[in-house]
Amino acid sequence: MIKYGTDKPDLRNPLEIVDLTEFFSDVEFKAFQGRPVRGINVPGCAKQSKGWFEKMLKFALEIGMKGLGYIEVLEDGSYKGPIDKFLPPEKKEELRKIFDFKTDDTLFFICDTPKHVNDFAGQIRTELANRLDLIDKSKFELCFITDFPMFEKDDDGKLIFTHNPFSMPQGEMDALLNEDPLKIKAYQYDIVCNGVELSSGAVRNHRPDVMVKAFEMAGYSEETVKEKFGALYNAFHYGAPPHAGMAPGVDRMIMLLQDEENIREVIAFPMNSNAQDMLLGAPNTVTEMQLRETHIKLRRPVPEK
Repeated sequence: MIKYGTDKPDLRNPLEIVDLTEFFSDVEFKAFQGRPVRGINVPGCAKQSKGWFEKMLKFALEIGMKGLGYIEVLEDGSYKGPIDKFLPPEKKEELRKIFDFKTDDTLFFICDTPKHVNDFAGQIRTELANRLDLIDKSKFELCFITDFPMFEKDDDGKLIFTHNPFSMPQGEMDALLNEDPLKIKAYQYDIVCNGVELSSGAVRNHRPDVMVKAFEMAGYSEETVKEKFGALYNAFHYGAPPHAGMAPGVDRMIMLLQDEENIREVIAFPMNSNAQDMLLGAPNTVTEMQLRETHIKLRRPVPEK
């Protein structure tokens, strides 16, 4: 998440994000103090026009950022930019070693709350690559994303599941009992191609005791687990073997092969934004006989007098 700003990275994009939070911890620049900071170095970007940089700033503001700071590397090795004056000589040298600067490099800074900084950095990384035409669209770059965190905290500080609550935590019961919940990883994995998630998979939690404990940590009682997830809860008590898997979607593969941005362009009978199949006319009304077969009774509104 720090390196690419997303768990679905497009590896055709050569730009990488660097965590500069510690670097700025002793720099007298109030806007960056006490908050995470990310940096993206873009080779040769200083050659772009002033209007180009203004458009990048406009994009940053549109996605919710407060601004987009940067410094440019001049031919004599000095820096140019609004943040330059806040950097003492030793910090400038440290920055040079971190990024191995060349003439006309531009280092962009992204700073925000821990909740938003990675997402913003990821969007800036993608926008920079698109505007500078850095992505080789003739390539397919695949990767597996692994070691998803099992838990995270919501805005109210409550522990919640990060992704799939039915995944097996790495370390199983021992991890749930003895580790910091925010450091527990799950046996979860995605396969990603060119920034598109082809499939998600996991080693499923097949032990009822581990399942109950994991849900208990997220605020669910065992009675709630029995009530809401009774099928799994009961089945696991009969002894389920360890099991895992994933199923990449053929339609998403075709979308990539056809260079389409919307999956509806490659689906035979796509639904519209209202979840309607216009070709087949679905959903449609049901007959009284169909309702009786499924033991469903409609409570029709009483007409107003």
